[in-house]
Amino acid sequence: MVHAVNGISFDIEAGEAVGLVGESGSGKSMTGASILRLLPSGGRISSGRIEFGGRDLAALPEKQMRTVRGREIAMISQDPMTALDPTMAIGKQIAEPLLIHGPVAKSGARERVLELLAMVGVPRPEERIDSYPHQLSGGLRQRVCIAMAIACQPKLLIADEPTTALDVSVQDQILRLLRRLRSELGMALLLITHDMGVIAEHTDRVMVMYAGRIAESARTSEVFRRTRHPYTEALLGALPRVDQTAAESLYSIPGAPPSLAMLPNACSFAPRCRHATERCRTELPLPTVAPDGHIWECFHPRDGAAVAAAVSTGSTPPRAAGTVLAAVKDVVREYPVGGAGWSRRTASTVKAVSGVSFEVHRGETLGVVGESGCGKSTVGRMLVGLEAPDAGTVLFDGTPIRTGRARAERRRHSRNVQMIFQDPYASLDPRMRVRSILAEPLVIQRTFNREERLARIAELLRDVGLDPAAAGLLPREFSGGQRQRIGFARALALRPRLIVADEPVSALDVSIRAQLLNLMRQLQDEHDLTYLMISHDLSVVRYLADRVAVMYLGKLVEIGQTADIYQRAAHPYTAGLLEAVPVPDPEAAATRERVAIGGELPSSIDPPSGCRFRTRCPRAQQICADIEPAMSTFSGEGHLAACHFPLQAVVAGGGVEAA
Repeated sequence: MVHAVNGISFDIEAGEAVGLVGESGSGKSMTGASILRLLPSGGRISSGRIEFGGRDLAALPEKQMRTVRGREIAMISQDPMTALDPTMAIGKQIAEPLLIHGPVAKSGARERVLELLAMVGVPRPEERIDSYPHQLSGGLRQRVCIAMAIACQPKLLIADEPTTALDVSVQDQILRLLRRLRSELGMALLLITHDMGVIAEHTDRVMVMYAGRIAESARTSEVFRRTRHPYTEALLGALPRVDQTAAESLYSIPGAPPSLAMLPNACSFAPRCRHATERCRTELPLPTVAPDGHIWECFHPRDGAAVAAAVSTGSTPPRAAGTVLAAVKDVVREYPVGGAGWSRRTASTVKAVSGVSFEVHRGETLGVVGESGCGKSTVGRMLVGLEAPDAGTVLFDGTPIRTGRARAERRRHSRNVQMIFQDPYASLDPRMRVRSILAEPLVIQRTFNREERLARIAELLRDVGLDPAAAGLLPREFSGGQRQRIGFARALALRPRLIVADEPVSALDVSIRAQLLNLMRQLQDEHDLTYLMISHDLSVVRYLADRVAVMYLGKLVEIGQTADIYQRAAHPYTAGLLEAVPVPDPEAAATRERVAIGGELPSSIDPPSGCRFRTRCPRAQQICADIEPAMSTFSGEGHLAACHFPLQAVVAGGGVEAA
């Protein structure tokens, strides 16, 4: 029997925001689902009470429970696309809980839906109300889910990873929206996440879960100031930060969470804990309650001072810039959008990449950041040769990359350039064993015999930290982090010189993410690799990248050394992205002044004239609409940005004063 949640107790006060944090499989989502009695097939609440409004929800008949869901307790799901019905207009979906629970009559439902859409910040509600989910961006779909959840003004809102799949700027908008709604409507909020930065900025209290139990619980500021449980300490140590220097390595939590079907009658974290003793492996620690309400389950509690030491476990000297290995020059890539009618003529085009130029130096990591739809992945696919530019040139080692080239030429390019995809499960054939997955590129290249292939496969698995015996397993028999390691191994199989990593850790827990990021650094040093790292997580890019390129709506708006970009951003868009990154420090989060990016990303079918960021820029003036800004040079080696009113002083090509 699997004990997904094992004897936990907590309370939430009216208007309070409580965070529930932990790795996948810790029981976070199951806790939220239990409150609403929305357990998966076969799941049941075997003991305990869920008290809400003087009632025990665990014992409430299903008919009465239906009146609680949506009306008194509501939930926001992690994936807004799967939470919304693709066949129904969003207005009808938002009106559904209103009509079921009866707060408004059918005649007034549309007006109330418009009010809700405006409340959650959906622009032009009158135009959007009849749209379908696929016609909205990810951020707007999540706002629709929030509108559905608050339609009946519930007393408790359960938000299960509400921003995991969103860009940092949209994430910031959604979290600030939840804070405002909580204040206006007096709702309590249970925020389920694995992001300690989000917890620090947006919760009053936090509970850290591990293996179905609450390992630590206290006021948020107290948990960050005086961490008591080693698991909380390890989560904080594994978290990349935008203020972290390149000389620091992330603390990597060894091993993986235990199976919930075979929990030990002792501390479940002991096999992964660097402070564990024999007592931890044989006895189950009971909760310790401090006078201030701080609770933890540990025989050897920490005092918070060890968190900094957990981060500085090693050092990596900055890499010197090498020769140019790859380059894109004035690259343009557009996609036709089919028109209506029998002729299917092209009505318009999506301008994915519009005149982008940059270089990738041998041995470096170039991070490419920006919101979804900015053209990051398209540039990466053109470097790999999966797509061809409509105009401009993509070069590798001085030679143009052509998608229509001969088979022998394609094979040579594949030996030198490989790609790591975002979803490790979708990129691995579920019918093939790991041995066949890793052997496939070796067979295609015809450079290894059978014995050499087997030896190379064992070597690859050891390189990425897996047992060579795992070669006989299928992808479904691995965890998400292990599957991504297999993706790394496949990319390394041909000993490439350049690896394009497209959001390689965005779907992973913070602990697994730290392992993979440290592994990328290690493999780069061992195999003289060059990375093009595509990500919307600026903390990850800060940790791994030597230089950063910032893209917005198909344009390159800023590029430079990582330290220059993060400390002296010149473009308002770059500064807005950095301001939107959650800080895993409640005190710093409470005092910092933020200028967040507002508004909605314009359509790439009809981008704004002049500077494409002007519709969301607080510094925009008429010249920004009339003239597209050219790249200017700023202090710092190779620091360039395209802005008429930059945040720093131009040192060449103009005399703009720093703001």
